Amino acid sequence: MQRLAGVHLALLKLQDSLNAEMAHPRNKTAEGQQRLQEQLRTQVTRLMAAAGMTNDEFQRRRFEVSTDSTSRQLFDDEIARRTGVPVRTVPGAAPGAGPTGAASSPALPAGAVGAHIGHVLTSFADTPDKAGLLPTARAEAGIAAQHAAFAARTPTNLDAMKLHAGHVLHAIDPTLVTSGPGKGYGLKKAANAVATHIRMAAAADGATAGVRTHAEHVAAASLSAAGRADQIIALAQRIRAASDAATAATLVGQLTSLCEQLVSGADLDADGRVNWGGGEGGLQQAEAHMQLLLNSASPGA
Repeated sequence: MQRLAGVHLALLKLQDSLNAEMAHPRNKTAEGQQRLQEQLRTQVTRLMAAAGMTNDEFQRRRFEVSTDSTSRQLFDDEIARRTGVPVRTVPGAAPGAGPTGAASSPALPAGAVGAHIGHVLTSFADTPDKAGLLPTARAEAGIAAQHAAFAARTPTNLDAMKLHAGHVLHAIDPTLVTSGPGKGYGLKKAANAVATHIRMAAAADGATAGVRTHAEHVAAASLSAAGRADQIIALAQRIRAASDAATAATLVGQLTSLCEQLVSGADLDADGRVNWGGGEGGLQQAEAHMQLLLNSASPGA
């Protein structure tokens, strides 16, 4: 877990450095953008080699962290130790209590900036249990991925695949299927709301440059997840309308992959990394940039 956390933080640093360079006017050419992408690929390869980790291993272990609550807690605690953010305050950690039985919350900046960050991370009025929007999105994404996997276990049982496709729909958008195992809020609604409220934080008086920068990264990754939700809805509806198991099973394979990408994102340009932008990001990238946003929320950070 220490190696994974170290590589994760180093990749974020490389990615942010690249984004800054790509935004510079001197690099606003096709040649400049390509040069920077090649430079990043070289740096990522060196970083992985130095850590003794292959890209396949990194992606596998990152997915494990995104889907297993025990692994997630260990990972969050290691990130907290390295970044100085108190344990169990890392964005995206599974909701729950700390060792003393009391739930903890991240330290937020004052005023409207902190209020909107709090809506994303810790509490929002109309979510189940008044949880934060991002934890709510992650919970719904986990339920959708779980039931897509259940559907994939029964590729010859059309009724079972249709049942679990309905459960996926409930977790993604409960206005389409009103009962099921989801939280009743919906991944799509929560992910869109994350983007809305983090942009409101960035626009509020007192927002630092770091908050404004990373808020856009969080918003982009969340909106990518919401975009995948629309694809998932279309697939799930086709599964429910299928007349034979073979057709449904093919669609379930696609559904499973997309549901996993709600959290992990997808390397669409095959450059060996999942970016927050370009339609690649998922909730994991949104959480990572919420961490960077928090670290830069104080003036002078």
